[in-house]
Amino acid sequence: MGVPAFFRWLSRKYPSIVVTCVEEKPKIVNDVRVPIDSSQPNPNDIEFDNLYLDMNGIIHPCCHPENKPPPKNEDEMMVLIFEYMDRLFSIVRPRRLLYMAIDGVAPRAKMNQQRSRRFRAAKETIEKREEITRIKDELRMKGISVPPDKPAEEHFDSNCITPGTPFMFRLADCLRFYVHDRLNNDPGWKDVKVILSDANVPGEGEHKIMDFIRRQRAQPDHDPNTHHCLCGADADLIMLGLATHEPNFTIIREEFKPNQPRPCEICGQIGHEMKECAGVAKEKQGEFDELPISIVEEQQFIFLRLNILREYLERELKMTNLPFEQDLERAIDDWVFMCFFVGNDFLPHLPSLEIREGAIDRLVNLYKKAVYKTGGYLTKNGIVNLERVQLVLSDLGEVEDEIFKKRREKDFASAERPSFLLGGQFAPKALGSAGDPVLNPRQAAAGMRAQSTNFSTSSNEEAAASLRSMLTNGSEAQGQKRKHEDDEEEAEPNDEVKLWEDGWKDRYYESKFAVGSEDIAFRQTVANEYVLGLCWVLLYYYQGCPSWKWYFPYHYAPFASDFINIADLNTEFEKDTEPFKPLEQLMGVFPAASKQHLPITWQDLMDNPESPIIDFYPTDFKIDLNGKKYAWQGVALLPFVDEKRLKQALEQVYPDLTPDEISRNIRGSDRLFVSKNHSAHDFLETLYEGTGTQEPLDVSTSLTQGLKGHVWCDEYAVLSGETVKSPLQELDDVPNNSAIAVKYQDPVYDPDFIFPAVILPGAKFPGRVLKEEDFNAMNRGGYRPQLGFQRGSHYRPKNSNSMQAAGRFVRGSMGGQATYGQVPPVRGLMGNAPRAHVPPYGQVRPVAGLMGSAPAAYSTRTSYVVTGSDYLKRDYHGISLPPPAPSSSFTDGDSPILFWGLNRRLERDGPRSDENLADFDDQFPVFECPTFGCKPHIESYSTRRWLTSSRGFTRFCFTERPSVVMVLSHPPGSVANDDDDG
Repeated sequence: MGVPAFFRWLSRKYPSIVVTCVEEKPKIVNDVRVPIDSSQPNPNDIEFDNLYLDMNGIIHPCCHPENKPPPKNEDEMMVLIFEYMDRLFSIVRPRRLLYMAIDGVAPRAKMNQQRSRRFRAAKETIEKREEITRIKDELRMKGISVPPDKPAEEHFDSNCITPGTPFMFRLADCLRFYVHDRLNNDPGWKDVKVILSDANVPGEGEHKIMDFIRRQRAQPDHDPNTHHCLCGADADLIMLGLATHEPNFTIIREEFKPNQPRPCEICGQIGHEMKECAGVAKEKQGEFDELPISIVEEQQFIFLRLNILREYLERELKMTNLPFEQDLERAIDDWVFMCFFVGNDFLPHLPSLEIREGAIDRLVNLYKKAVYKTGGYLTKNGIVNLERVQLVLSDLGEVEDEIFKKRREKDFASAERPSFLLGGQFAPKALGSAGDPVLNPRQAAAGMRAQSTNFSTSSNEEAAASLRSMLTNGSEAQGQKRKHEDDEEEAEPNDEVKLWEDGWKDRYYESKFAVGSEDIAFRQTVANEYVLGLCWVLLYYYQGCPSWKWYFPYHYAPFASDFINIADLNTEFEKDTEPFKPLEQLMGVFPAASKQHLPITWQDLMDNPESPIIDFYPTDFKIDLNGKKYAWQGVALLPFVDEKRLKQALEQVYPDLTPDEISRNIRGSDRLFVSKNHSAHDFLETLYEGTGTQEPLDVSTSLTQGLKGHVWCDEYAVLSGETVKSPLQELDDVPNNSAIAVKYQDPVYDPDFIFPAVILPGAKFPGRVLKEEDFNAMNRGGYRPQLGFQRGSHYRPKNSNSMQAAGRFVRGSMGGQATYGQVPPVRGLMGNAPRAHVPPYGQVRPVAGLMGSAPAAYSTRTSYVVTGSDYLKRDYHGISLPPPAPSSSFTDGDSPILFWGLNRRLERDGPRSDENLADFDDQFPVFECPTFGCKPHIESYSTRRWLTSSRGFTRFCFTERPSVVMVLSHPPGSVANDDDDG
């Protein structure tokens, strides 16, 4: 999971790191789908050598998607996983290696987080089922037909996506079939090696990948210019990629789009929430059911270029007159280390550091000041210099009190800000549902202007009275203050610590640790254990797991001011530790509600009151909000599992395991697959001659395109000429197999070997993207990021001649002044609405049209315009717009202008995948599109209607073209009226 909100912060601070993927779509010829030929050149103008898949980031959304109906059964889940991997392969098109890594048994430090997440998931599932039952009962009482209740066994328990379960064992079997099928039939796979590391191989997926890269690059004949592409959405992948010090490292991930419609949990339809469900009848789409049913938009992918992030960090971490030699690689390692203080999967973040408050920037500033005193960098090859770290933490500790007080002031100001909700036509609605038509647009516009004034200058009661006086023809109020009852429901959580008041540290330890203020030694103990955790995490990132047994034994972190005299702390970890076995980990992380995935006699240990470890499995547990607003943000106060007690209890039930359960509980090996076309095929096939080779043999790098390691026979291997049986009913067998599979082991090194965190000799970096004028332009607001892998791609988007022409037209019309950075922030729809966020690049985001696609955005009538056809092609949200309509189709010389914030949310801090949307929805409601597609209504409009904002003018231009609404923004001080032509 990594650092919450890290990617959002990073992509906004360093915008050029993001590139929208160019994806070739399959063609349909005579109703037959023609697959993509991934052996052809990559349409992204770059070629990748290795593609690494962090499989759990694929498995979860395919098995229990959030924005579409779930698969009906496991077979459908497997097919969705196959299709997802096919899509990734066709985008990246690796030429040497595909590495598929499923999470295996994790270190104890990670198991505590896994335990918390699985207990929460089980609790939320029970609560959701109860809510569904309650709503269905209410509907039945009203005589409304509802779908029958699912049998309990049909509910998919996402906790089964954990090593050791029957589901994961079957998934590994299906993936072996998938690899055989593609190696036999897909031309894009014929020269690619495939490594599958399934759930029986210990280690988290991303760390198995990193360990593979470290061990390969430590070989003397490793190609230092290998281009890696890693797929995964976890924020920690960015730090892991930087930690490799590979010059060509790219991350591919799904582009997150907020407010994706989700199907109702009861009827499965899109357009309403579960609590608003009216039964199984098809919902009416439009007044006469003339509108199409909402279709979930296909998820798009983006590339994250770490070589450009390195360029940003080079400038960010540059320091003059250092008392030691400057080394960018060491500085980047220090930056990665500092990010751990803000959040990671193994330690709670320090109370004074929140990424949304600029915590990383604060740490970097403290670091750049302290480094002159430290005499050197904080880390080297994953080893921490605690004496130097002490100086940075001491400086942070001195400003903790100020941080807490400013946080309180900010929270108080946010709570005091009026929460404005548009009403009537612009009232928040569930995505996928249409708004009511505007019966009197002139009156609606006037009413909203009046409301803007009243809302900012008079009391709520006066504003409400003024609005009521404007209601005619059955129209609803144009806006409203959030109800007082809602305010009460969203009251500030009870925070007994009150970090902003004197005595906060004593109250914190009394509340969180039940330790009195006089016990200063305990605070030092917690701080020392936290320091040990920081050292463990950094070693884990740079050298591999230093100890499978260590974990942070507290639910809360200490304060920065508690780190005292840490330089002498012993940071040695116990050597030669071993991970849990898969079934043992299930017992350590599963709640009793998921016991069905365990052997029968093992289940008894989880719910039998006489079980010696029954205390490990509470059916209810406290969630400490810890100053937060929602339960998902809180701390689950679960007891820590005692490894010794757990294994003693399991000794009594180990003899009961069946052969299948034993096979699920072993520590497995990676598997290497190649097709008959690969140069290593014949050598690997010789391993099966006679009785088969069981002793690991070195494989020649000349046969494997540089891959080093050991290979031996695989008991699951399907030999040449045999049939690969399909584990799925809807997929055919693979006859006459020509691929070969063997077990594989990474190169082995001495236990004391240190993997150097350096750029390898002979490494060649891609051409620099950021130039000095780019940084200056960013500061002046005129920066245009490079949107493709090749410099200049922000001028010529691929396959878009018409959009290039539009861009040239705009630049010519504006005299060369049309740049991204000159687009002003669009203000709120009304005076007190939250200020709309300016997207990462400084541009306005294109939004789909009311009844179809929006036209390209350009204008010759104002200096505040959205320009650049390349931006429209490769927008931050991946929306490509069609060429602009001729200006003759607009009245009064209007030019088509970009939509802003109607069909999408006006956002200041839009959430990403690692955040819950509820907090965001509370402050920034969704504004749905008006239904302006009806011709009679359009004809009743004058050419323009302006809505005036007290903080600036946000203009809605309703043209005579049915599906066009235009939005302009003027800064405060501009003059606008009904007759102004803009």
